[in-house]
Amino acid sequence: MALKTSSLITFLMIVFAISVQAQTKIFPKLKANFENEKVFVADFEHVYYDSYTKESLTSEGKIWVSSDKYRLDSENQLLIVDGETSRVYDEVRNRVIVSDYSEEDDDFAPSRMLNGVDSTYTITEEKMDNGRTKIIMKTDDDFALYLTVEIIVNSEAIPISITAYDFSENEIVTTFKNGSFLLKNEELFVLRYPQDAEIVDTRY
Repeated sequence: MALKTSSLITFLMIVFAISVQAQTKIFPKLKANFENEKVFVADFEHVYYDSYTKESLTSEGKIWVSSDKYRLDSENQLLIVDGETSRVYDEVRNRVIVSDYSEEDDDFAPSRMLNGVDSTYTITEEKMDNGRTKIIMKTDDDFALYLTVEIIVNSEAIPISITAYDFSENEIVTTFKNGSFLLKNEELFVLRYPQDAEIVDTRY
């Protein structure tokens, strides 16, 4: 699930980092949606291009993102993280894995990505056709996970795509379809699974 998680946390990083800076015209709308207890939901395609091998790895699914939780449904697996606990249901094995979620152990955790974002990233905005806006984040920090991140949103601040480049010039592209903001419903972040599923709880 690491590839999928990185896609989602990249989205979170951009949302909160640029919202905090508040240097763009359209991102205050995006920030307001999260502050008003809404959930971003979308179908996504996530593609990782390896600059060395020229190979790519693709995953698809659906995500739900709130200000403090996320849910990812993809490839016979359902992942729900609430900031404290990670729960994964594997449909093929009919197994649930429950574990403590630690941002310190997660290379893609928002807190680790956001450390220094305000001071090390420069942010520019470009208007595109059809009311779209491209936000470009760049940094010269050798310790940053991504040197360049580009996010395209529509006129309503709905994310359309995210493209990120790491220090090895690998390209990570996430495209969102049917994206929208819904009123937050805690039931979205409750893991449902068959009664006969095997439970593996690594917290004890």
